[in-house]
Amino acid sequence: MHSFQELHAKFETFFAEHRFPEFPATLYQPCSYLLNMGGKRIRPVLCLMSHELFEEIDGNAMNTAMALELFHNFTLMHDDIMDNSPLRRGKTTVHEKYGTATAILSGDVMNIFAYEHLNKINSQHIHSVIQLFNKTAIQICEGQQLDMDYEKQQFVTMDQYLQMITLKTSVLLGASMKLGAMLGGATDGCSRILYDFGKSLGLAFQLMDDFLDVYGDSSKTGKQIGGDILSNKKTFLSTKAYELADTSEREEFISLLSTSEMDKVKDAVSFYERKKIREITLEEINHYSDRAFELLEKAPILSKRKIHLKELAESLLNREY
Repeated sequence: MHSFQELHAKFETFFAEHRFPEFPATLYQPCSYLLNMGGKRIRPVLCLMSHELFEEIDGNAMNTAMALELFHNFTLMHDDIMDNSPLRRGKTTVHEKYGTATAILSGDVMNIFAYEHLNKINSQHIHSVIQLFNKTAIQICEGQQLDMDYEKQQFVTMDQYLQMITLKTSVLLGASMKLGAMLGGATDGCSRILYDFGKSLGLAFQLMDDFLDVYGDSSKTGKQIGGDILSNKKTFLSTKAYELADTSEREEFISLLSTSEMDKVKDAVSFYERKKIREITLEEINHYSDRAFELLEKAPILSKRKIHLKELAESLLNREY
């Protein structure tokens, strides 16, 4: 069994050997630019770690991992366009650097290359792999649309918010785990447990992102503190604060979010403190974290084979703030 760092290095070697065509450079350079921007490669390595629970890593697992990474980055390229984001991982986004039309087309071709890698799979499970990959891709599109829809609403219910982040973020981590397990020959029951583990891990990870936007250290997160508040982005914190507020408090909350940028973050954090949102959010993160570890423990696999997966989950959920 290999650690995350070892499989990360193994994936990077495979990645470097499968470059995009050189022509036309105007189409493919933006793809390479984004992929070499410093992503953590969490999804492809989760796929490899899951596969290695059952069988040695082979070309099928590597090509599936590559497809996951390409698809994930395709969604990031298009998400940045839809969100008008100037930065990604601290660097200029593709549409800002190369133009929106090119970013759309480069994202499209990256998605097609993801399926080119899936087409290289030589396994009896190929149809199940394609089916799950397609289902996940559709769900992510649905989640992104809900995210955009919710930007036009003052507030959403907690159920709506959790549904949105499950579709937009968590299902891809779940699919990464399940795809690796399926190709490794895992039983349907075990594959489902690992899918749910990845999904719970994804929910905890997203809630931690929401938490760090307000309570993180910008020097460690690399992000502007209160960025979600400034852009009126729906988060667990804002959704829970609105849910717990009475009628007058809701009017107050809506009003403070309409104030100037200088006061908005400070006033929102003050409101969160009154409603104990910091503590509630940490409790919810712990809830999904505990659920993820319970599922990993439940998976019918020797404990010693799950050590590196457990270590990765702990590191992802133990980010400093």
